[in-house]
Amino acid sequence: MSLKYTEDHEWINVDGDIATVGITHHAQDALGDVVFVDLPEVGATIAQKEVAGVVESVKAAADVYMPVSGEVTEVNEALRADPSLANSDPLGAGWFFKVKLSDAGEVAALLDETAYTAFAANA
Repeated sequence: MSLKYTEDHEWINVDGDIATVGITHHAQDALGDVVFVDLPEVGATIAQKEVAGVVESVKAAADVYMPVSGEVTEVNEALRADPSLANSDPLGAGWFFKVKLSDAGEVAALLDETAYTAFAANA
């Protein structure tokens, strides 16, 4: 497993050719209480940096961007039913979707935890 981050505050956990995607602690802190998530369709092929979904909170709405190109293989129905999981457990039960990587090389360009922590501190 390999946890990486984007400058748009998504995290991605790669296991083989499948990656799980969600929003970071920083993102959920900035948004406040999440009240709705719009998740992509299973089977959708989405390019890196394209909008894959939306997260809405009591304060704002934000796009969720695809950290890597690929095909959506699963969405978190528990999150759709209980969007507050994005706040209470953003790196665990609050994951958004899973994607089959179409270009594993894209993962290498993402931020590691040290680089993301430094980036988020200045965001």
